[in-house]
Formats: sequence, C-alpha cells, structure tokens
Amino acid sequence: MRQLVLLGALVASLLLSGPALAAETCKRSEWPLWDLFRQHFVEESGRVIDPTTTEKHSTSEGQSYGMFFALVTGDQPTFDKLWRWSINNLGEGDLSKRLPAWQWGQAKDGSWGVLDDNSASDADLWFAYVLLEAGRLWDRADYTQSAHDLLELVEQQEMQDLPALGMMLLPGKHGFAHKDNWRLNPSYLPVPLLRRLELEFADGPWAAIARNTVKMLARVTPHGLAPDWTVYQINENGKASFAVDPDKGAAGSYDAIRNYMWAGMTPMADPLFRAAMISLDGMVALTRDAGVPPESVDTQTGEAQGEGPYGFSAALLPYLKAANEPELVQRQKQRVEALLRENLANKDATPVYYDFVLSLFGMGSLDEYYSFRQDGTLSLPWEKACLDITAK
Repeated sequence: MRQLVLLGALVASLLLSGPALAAETCKRSEWPLWDLFRQHFVEESGRVIDPTTTEKHSTSEGQSYGMFFALVTGDQPTFDKLWRWSINNLGEGDLSKRLPAWQWGQAKDGSWGVLDDNSASDADLWFAYVLLEAGRLWDRADYTQSAHDLLELVEQQEMQDLPALGMMLLPGKHGFAHKDNWRLNPSYLPVPLLRRLELEFADGPWAAIARNTVKMLARVTPHGLAPDWTVYQINENGKASFAVDPDKGAAGSYDAIRNYMWAGMTPMADPLFRAAMISLDGMVALTRDAGVPPESVDTQTGEAQGEGPYGFSAALLPYLKAANEPELVQRQKQRVEALLRENLANKDATPVYYDFVLSLFGMGSLDEYYSFRQDGTLSLPWEKACLDITAK
C-alpha cells in the first residue's frame, strides 16, 4: 500500500511542472504517512479515533495531534474538520468558555458522547499551539483568537504556582492538586510549544514553565530516564521535593517515551536544550545495548524491561539524532519502516494507533517535514514555497 501511495505521489509530481507544481506545493505538502493515518484513523466528520480501545474513543490529545499533522502538510480542510469536531463534541459547541473534555466515545449503554469531562493540559497546549501557528501561516485571525481564549482558560484552571518551584502546568483541571502534593506528567510540556506561547505572550508564565519543566526533568531522572508520572510534595518539615508517584510508581513507559522526542526536537540553540538532553541521556545506552528501546524502565534503579513497540523507536529518532548517534538512528528507522509495513500489510489486524502517531512525529521530524525554530514557530517546506510564489 505504501508503495502505491508513493507511486501515486510520484505520478502527480510528474504531471505538474514549473509554476503549477509550485502552486500545488504551496497548497499542500505530500506526506504519505499522514495520508495513511487519515485513511485508518480520521473519520469524515473530523473525529480522530483509536479503534483498538473498548470505547472506540477519541481524545483531546488525538484531535490536537491530528491538527498538528494536518498543519504540517498544509491540509486546511482536514484541520478545519478536526477543530470543528473538537468544538462540537469536546467543548459543547464553544471552546472559548470551557476546556475540552479529554475523552469521548461509546459508553457501556451503547450511547456516544463525553466519557470523561476532565481536561488534559497537554492536549490544551497542542490545541493552542496549532491554532496560533495556523493563524500565522494561513492568516486566520479566528484561529489566533481561539488560541487566546483557550490559553486564558488554561491559565485560570490548569496552572499553579508551586512552593519553591514556581509556575507549573497541572495535567488537568481536576484531581491533580492536593493540600501538600501535586501530580505532574513531564511529557505534557514540550519546550518548543512553550517557546511559541512565550512568543505570543512575552509577559506570561510560559518562559518560567519551560525552565521549571527542565528543572523537573533534572530532579526526577537519577539514571537519565524519565518517569511517566511524578509528584511534587511538601514534607512534614516543610521541605519541597519531587518523589515517586504513589499510584504509578517509578515506571517510565508509554507516556515517558515522548520526553526524549520533545527534547530531540528542541533546537540546539535553545538555552534549555543541553540540560534536557543531559537529564535524559540514559536511553541512549539502553537502546544501544538491546538494539531496541525498552518497553518500560524503572527510573529509580535504571533497570529495563521488555521490548518497546516500533512507535518507541520512531519517538527516539529526533533524540538519537540530537545525541549524535547516527548508527542508532539508522537502526531504529529501519525497524520502524519494517514493522510499519508489516502492520499495514496485515489485513486482519487494525493498525496500532499510538505507534502510528509516534511514527508521524518521529519520522516526520527526521525526514524534515517540519522542524521547530528557536522561538517555537514551525519551519515547513510548503511555507517557503508559498513565500517564494508570493515574492514573484
């Protein structure tokens, strides 16, 4: 299937030439992996679905990620559908007044709707980010205003000034802040996104949150390995510190794998790049020793368990490239390509949603479909094509 898609893209490129090809590139950048993702996971309504879950659910994270990938390709019609579906189904028709519900799907009684009304702050950041960038790239003031409205709600409902640390973003609006402890998810806070919010609101809390995110990473990674969750707490003597999450333990797995990806995507010129990479340097050795990334690690002992899925290899591609490990990059890329083809070729199995998402992020970055500038704005091939055409 992938070969047919690539062949189709090649034929299309041969049929277009000169200004016509440039104009088509300006409208939309071809990305076969995104086309396959849309085919398997994006409904015509604009709903991003994970068909492997019992609830056949959609999440605010999935919707926001889908909008990011649509923006990367310049696919404005799909971007619009995804945003409109999110407003109508996760926001009761108005996301200027409430944060998106994080989970929508089929309830046990067979009905469809919101399953969990709590918010997910990582998705809220991604929504705001893609709306700001879409507003900039497509000259859409309505997208920019929607981002501003959403960020105002984020600041009101998901942000907290933690003792002896400073401003941080909680994972959601309910259930993460207690009298003397706060649960945090390090993978919810990509530095490039925080830089873009800082650019938009120079007097806002985003620069401080970026610094505190990297400070958190340094304190919760004694073996250079990130946990899925952590707790910031005040002990009986009034001292503040990070500790192992009492519910999730010291494991670093399906959430934590994104930390390495975000760090690798952070521009090297960013003042926080080096500190983040140093804090996460344990994954290089584990991947080199086993040949593949582990499925789970104990962040307190450094022990690894299992073999991570191909999505984990994809997530590590930007990180391994930034760590100057070209041989590991090549090995993990080959693994992703081989297992992705195998996954798609199996007509009796549904493609794995999360592996596909991580592959879009990791392979897309490695193959330069997108990159983040130091101020957090996106650098996209089709943006340059549009600017070149406009200049002529």
